[in-house]
Amino acid sequence: MRCICVGILLFATHASAELPSPRLDRSFPLGASAGTFVEIEIQGADLEEPKALRFDHPGITAELLKDRKFKVTVAANVPEGTYDLRVLGKWGISSPRLFNVSHGISEVLEKEPNDEPATAQTLAMNSAVHANSDGNKDDIFKFAAKKGQRIVLDCQAGKLDSLLDATMTLASSEGKLLASSGDYYGRDPLIDFVAPADGEYFVNVHDLSYRGGFVYRLVVTDRPVVDHVFPRAVQAGKASSITLYGQNLGMGSKPSAWKLNDLPFDEREESVTPPTDLFLRNDFRFTDHPTTHSVLPTAATATLIGYQVRGVPVLVTNDPVTRELEPNDDPKKPQAITIPAVVSGRFDRERDVDWYEFETTDGGNYSFEVYCERIAGRTDPYLVVFDDKDNRVNELDDFGPRVNAFDGHLRDVSGSISLAAKKKYRVLVQDRYRRGGARFHYVLTIRKPVPDFSVAVIHAQNPGPGGTTIRRGGAVHLDLVFHNQEGFGGPVTISAEGLPKGIHALPTTIPSDTRGTFVLWADTDAPDFVGPIKLIATGKSGETTITRTVRPYTRVWSNQDMNSSRPTRELVVAVGEAAPYALRPASERPEVTAGQKVELKVQLDRRWPDFKGAVTIVPLAFPGPIKMGQVTIAEGKVEATVTLEVQNGAKAGDYTIALQGQAQVSFAKDAKSTKANSLVSQPSQSFTLVVKPAAKK
Repeated sequence: MRCICVGILLFATHASAELPSPRLDRSFPLGASAGTFVEIEIQGADLEEPKALRFDHPGITAELLKDRKFKVTVAANVPEGTYDLRVLGKWGISSPRLFNVSHGISEVLEKEPNDEPATAQTLAMNSAVHANSDGNKDDIFKFAAKKGQRIVLDCQAGKLDSLLDATMTLASSEGKLLASSGDYYGRDPLIDFVAPADGEYFVNVHDLSYRGGFVYRLVVTDRPVVDHVFPRAVQAGKASSITLYGQNLGMGSKPSAWKLNDLPFDEREESVTPPTDLFLRNDFRFTDHPTTHSVLPTAATATLIGYQVRGVPVLVTNDPVTRELEPNDDPKKPQAITIPAVVSGRFDRERDVDWYEFETTDGGNYSFEVYCERIAGRTDPYLVVFDDKDNRVNELDDFGPRVNAFDGHLRDVSGSISLAAKKKYRVLVQDRYRRGGARFHYVLTIRKPVPDFSVAVIHAQNPGPGGTTIRRGGAVHLDLVFHNQEGFGGPVTISAEGLPKGIHALPTTIPSDTRGTFVLWADTDAPDFVGPIKLIATGKSGETTITRTVRPYTRVWSNQDMNSSRPTRELVVAVGEAAPYALRPASERPEVTAGQKVELKVQLDRRWPDFKGAVTIVPLAFPGPIKMGQVTIAEGKVEATVTLEVQNGAKAGDYTIALQGQAQVSFAKDAKSTKANSLVSQPSQSFTLVVKPAAKK
């Protein structure tokens, strides 16, 4: 119990004194088999009076039993994979947690005591046990196997949003250690073995630091398991042959030359045709949330166009795909490629180096990408370009932004290098730590730049997990994160689709930046609502209009030292109880000339009858060229004037921005309790500042 409290305190140290914001820390058990039901219990903060659970698939439904327990029913036609679970309660919609749906697996609960071989819990083959780590003790399970039977033990924790850092061992009935595993899929262990004899086998699971109270799901199976696929890139709109690597792949499979701990993978060829509409809005689609490739979840897929093949992320490209050809580890004998190039490669062994050579046509910038973390690869790649005289032209390495709750800083390569026309260049690609083997894949792309952009959106709860609840009569803002690629310079306009009655948003234009804010506000009489909305981004490259879906993300954990952002399928919002106050600009489109100032009146609507206090107004993540000093609306007053100053040289155009109000508000969760002051932040309704070019001298 002590360890569970430590976990709760971890969140408290980063919490701000705002109004309640529901946070789901865990649900248990972590999933169910399709066509069955399960009773689950939820834990977290600000989850008073839970009314419903919301999943991102209509075939998963929930019925409230009592307090924080629900009966969850999974329809038989729900596909295998992971789904986001959110709680709707008195204070709105919570942050999500992952819920696993299986097919052909029996889902059972851990039975204590099971910390000694004599009390080990018996598991049937092709079953999954949902368990909690035991602090200073091991969880011990046993199962029966036949000689020659190939079995996979998959301990899923980080994959399902748990903080458990599991260590797993396998022993014979005589106590002989047969295998052990730590970080196989991120922090999660996996053991693949062939039973040496008929008999019982024992699995031990514990947290690396022997922390207790962390949930996990342990799968024992001899069914087909796909570990990885190759190549990791396919061409859009065309059938491609792809090789599955894994265990027990059945008819049509054969032992592979690629091994895991001296045990050959099975391999099997399969034809795949990627969805034809992935390029319409720069989409990435998944059946399993991409959380298993890194020790911690990241927002790696924010710039990936692709989909999953048997749960494995694959890049989809418009260009033909070339496979790496060994030997290409001699700089004097590089693999020849032509531009545009898409090469699916692998670091075959430790210290492997891959060399490629190409000849330019035009001079100028060339775009280089190495996809690895984005496709659930296992390496930390870097890239070096040399000219035909062995001069080092440039080196590219990590990229990506960290913005509040969004962590998109990746180990992948992305950048551009200026090259001369009609000249040969060689490219070196290698893992930073010289690792290699069957699972160490990457995709290299080289081409002339094609201006484009990707946009991600995440709740503005900073830095911890959060949902998006709009209080009636109030507003909430979301963080936008822009990846402007290959020379794209903006502007980009974000608009909302599917807004329900009573919720509003102003189309938001970001001239040229890596971040922005998007504000939603609700009428005082907005009806109850919980559900998804969609944000769409549009921009222009020359005369070509580019339309992109804004991809939603969520923060998984509060610890600022942890890269813990991951994608969600939906941006879910809810309408909640009344806001204490709201801010409105008097004008939706004030105008100003670059290098000058403009005054803007701001109205304060006091929604709670007993709220009379002062409200301080500050900028809300303004673009760099726009400045504003702090302004206070005095106690009892309802109006103030802010001065917006636009710097010399600011780019002319529309800048959609918002202000941030901060006030001390008397509040208590329980109406019978004594109210205390809480710092309540509220964004204003957004407005568009029209910047005109300065007069020429």
